[in-house]
Amino acid sequence: MNEKALRVLEFDKIIEKLLARASSSLGKDLVMELKPEKDFKKIKDMLKETDDGVAYIVRKGSPPMGGLHDIRVALKRAEIGATLSPGELLSIADTLRACRNLKVYAGDNIVKDSDNCVTSMIGCLETNKRIEDKIGIAIISEEEISDAASVTLANIRRQIREKQNSIRDRLNDIVRNSKYQKYMQEAIVTLRGDRYVIPVKQEHRNEIQGLIHDSSSSGATIFVEPLAVVEANNGIKQLMIKEQQEIERILQELTSDVAGILEGLKANVSIITKLDFIFAKAKLSADFRCVSPKLNCDGNIVIKKGRHPLLDQKVVVPIDFWIGKDFTALVITGPNTGGKTVTLKTVGLFTLMTQAGLHIPANEGTEISVFDKIFADIGDEQSIEQSLSTFSSHMKNIVKILNEADDKSLALFDELGAGTDPTEGAALATAILEHLRSIGTISVSTTHYSELKVYAITTDGVENACCEFDVETLRPTYNLLIGVPGKSNAFAISKRLGLQDNIIDMAKERLTQEEVKFEDMLITIEKNRSQAEKDKMQTEALKLEVEKLRNDLANQIKKTSDQKEKVLREAREEARKMYLQAKSDAEDIVSEMRRIEREREINERNKAAEEIRLKLKKNIDKLDESLSESIMPKQGYVKPPKNLKPGDSVLIVNLNQKGTIITPPDKDGQALVQAGIMKINAHVTNLRLVDEQKSEIKKTGAGKIGVSKSKTITTEIDLRGMNLEEAVEAVDKYLDDASLVGLKEITIIHGKGTGVLRSGIQQFLKSNSHVGSYRLGKYGEGETGVTVVEVK
Repeated sequence: MNEKALRVLEFDKIIEKLLARASSSLGKDLVMELKPEKDFKKIKDMLKETDDGVAYIVRKGSPPMGGLHDIRVALKRAEIGATLSPGELLSIADTLRACRNLKVYAGDNIVKDSDNCVTSMIGCLETNKRIEDKIGIAIISEEEISDAASVTLANIRRQIREKQNSIRDRLNDIVRNSKYQKYMQEAIVTLRGDRYVIPVKQEHRNEIQGLIHDSSSSGATIFVEPLAVVEANNGIKQLMIKEQQEIERILQELTSDVAGILEGLKANVSIITKLDFIFAKAKLSADFRCVSPKLNCDGNIVIKKGRHPLLDQKVVVPIDFWIGKDFTALVITGPNTGGKTVTLKTVGLFTLMTQAGLHIPANEGTEISVFDKIFADIGDEQSIEQSLSTFSSHMKNIVKILNEADDKSLALFDELGAGTDPTEGAALATAILEHLRSIGTISVSTTHYSELKVYAITTDGVENACCEFDVETLRPTYNLLIGVPGKSNAFAISKRLGLQDNIIDMAKERLTQEEVKFEDMLITIEKNRSQAEKDKMQTEALKLEVEKLRNDLANQIKKTSDQKEKVLREAREEARKMYLQAKSDAEDIVSEMRRIEREREINERNKAAEEIRLKLKKNIDKLDESLSESIMPKQGYVKPPKNLKPGDSVLIVNLNQKGTIITPPDKDGQALVQAGIMKINAHVTNLRLVDEQKSEIKKTGAGKIGVSKSKTITTEIDLRGMNLEEAVEAVDKYLDDASLVGLKEITIIHGKGTGVLRSGIQQFLKSNSHVGSYRLGKYGEGETGVTVVEVK
C-alpha cells in the first residue's frame, strides 16, 4: 500500500486509537503491525474477526483482559532448564488466571456459538488452576516467598525468628544494664550485615569484648557484636543459608510444573495476543458506533451517513457518498473550509480501515470496494530543500500516481491543477482526469475551476458534486451534494463582507456571457434542488406521521381485543370456580344425607333423599354442560368406556382433568374418581380412557393455551429500536404471557443509549401487578443495558 497515502490520510492516528484500546504489550505489537491488505478473502476474514469481537462485547460487556503479560522469555528460559524468578512465575500465574477468566466470560457460548472465531479461540485456551494456585500460595511478590510455600521453609523461618528474638533480648539486657550504659552511644540494638550489634563509643571500644563490624562516618561510634551473641548470630547465618536453599528448591519445583505445560502456555500466549487485538478492534467499533461494510471488487463505494473518525463525533456532519456504478470520476467544488478535503479523507480513510479489517463509523448499507492501490495527493507539499514549488511538488506526486494507477486503483486529488496559471491548470486537470477515466481508475478530486465543472457535465462517467454553502450566514453547511455542480460565491460573500457595489458590478462586467449564463444555470439548479429537498422532507414527515397514526390505531385495536379476551377469560375462570364450589357443597350435602339415611334406616326418607340427590345432580350437570360449552370447544362423540376398573386412568371431560377410578360405575353409571386431592362422582358418559382420547384431545386443543405459550415464549424480550410507547405495550403483553406460563424471572433488553427507554420501562414495572421486583443486569448479564424482573 502506498506509504504517502497512509500518511496523508492519517491512518497512523487510527493505529494510535487502536493502541489505546489494547490491554497488553502483546496486543499492541499486533496493532503496530496492522496494514491494509489487498486480498479479498483475507480482508473478509479480518472483518469477520471484528464482527465476532463486537458480538461478544454487545452480549457480554467488556472482556476481562487484565493480567496479560509477555511471558515468552520466561517460557524460553524454562525450556532450557533455567530456574524462573518469582516475578516470572507470578506473570505466568497471572496469564493462566486471565485465560481462566476469559473462559468464564465466554460461558455457554463456547458450546453454542461455534461459528464465532472468538469463541473458538477462547475454547482452545488451556487452564491449570492447580499450578495457578500453587504459584499464588508460594509467592507473595517479586521479592518475597511465602512461609506457606513449604513446611520446611516455614520451620526454618520460625527458628530464625526465635534466635533473633533471643539475641535481641540478650543485647537489650546489655544496653539497659547500668554498668554498660556509659559506654553506649545509644541504647539500641541494630543490624550490620545480617548480624545484631550495639553502638559503642569509640573511646570505650575495649570495655565491651566483641567483634567490630562497622563504624559511623564520623568515627565517634563503632558497632560491636558482643562475644556472648557471636555463636547465636552464626546460627542465624546458617539458617539463612538453609532458607535460601529451600527457596531455590521451591522455585525449581514451580519451574518444573510450568515446564510440564509449556506447549499449552505457548499456545495461550499466541491466542490471547490475537484476542487482545480483536477486542481492541471491537472496542474501537463500539466507541465510534461503527458498522461492518459490505465488500466488493467492482470499484463501488457507497457511504451512508459517514463520519470522519478523527473529528469530534458530536459535531461532525455525516456525508452520503457514492461512486463506481454510474460514474467513476467525481469532481467536488465549493468554498474553502467547506468540507471538500474532509470528504476526500473520509473516502480514503474508510477504504484503508476496511482493508485493514476495521469497522467504519457509518450507517448500515455502507459498501466499500477493495483496491490494489490507493493514492492521495492532499496538502501542501512545497519543499524548500528540494527547490520545489507547491505546483511542482504536487505534479511530481501526480506523475508517480499516473505511472502506477490501473483499473484496481483509487486516486484522490485535492485542488487538482492548482498553484499555476488557471487556464493551463484547468486544462492539465481535465487531461489527468480523462486519462484516469480511460484506464478505469476510480478518482475523486476537488477544484475551484469552472472548466472542470463543465467537463463533468459533458462527459459520460464523470459527475459533479459540491459542498453546500449558506450565503446568508457566510458559513458552509458541510453537506455533500452529488450531481450538483458548486457555484462560485465570491460576489455574494464579498457583498456580505461590505465590498462596494460598484466594484462588484465592475467585476461582473468582466465575466464573459458564457460564464454569466453558466453561473445563472447553477443558481437555478441550486434553487430547484433546495425546493425539491424541502418538498421531499415535508413529504417524508407527513408519511412518517401517517404511518405512526396507522400503527397507533392498529396497536389500539389489538390492545382492545387482547383486553376483551382477558376479561372474558377471567370471567369464565371465575364462573368455573363458582361451579366447582357449588358442586363440592352439593356433594357434601348428599354425603351427609346418606349418612343420616343409613343411621335411621328409613326407606321412605331414603327414596326422598335419592330424589333430592338426582335433582341436584341434574341441576349440576346442566350447569356443568353450559360452562363446559363456554370454556372448552365441543368435541366429537366418543363412545363411553366399558368395564372400568379401580386404578384405570381416565379424563373427566367437562373438567378437562385426569383422574383415577376408585369405585367402578354403579347401575346408574356413576363412578367415584380421584382427581388430585378431590374425589368426584362422575357419570360414565363424562369419562374417557386416556389412551383412547389422545388424538381427540389434540384435535380439540383444550388446555393447549398454556402449553403453547410455554413452548413459544422465551425468557427475554428485546425492545431496542422501539419508542417508549411501543416498548411499554410489548412489555405489558409479555408479562401477561410470562405469568400465564409460570416464568419466574425474565430479562428485558432495552440497551444503554440515553437511558430514556430504561427509565420509562422501570417506571411501568413499578405499577404492574405481575412484577415482584426488578433490578439492572449484573456483569455478564448485560449490565445497565438490561433489566431483570422477578415475576409473581
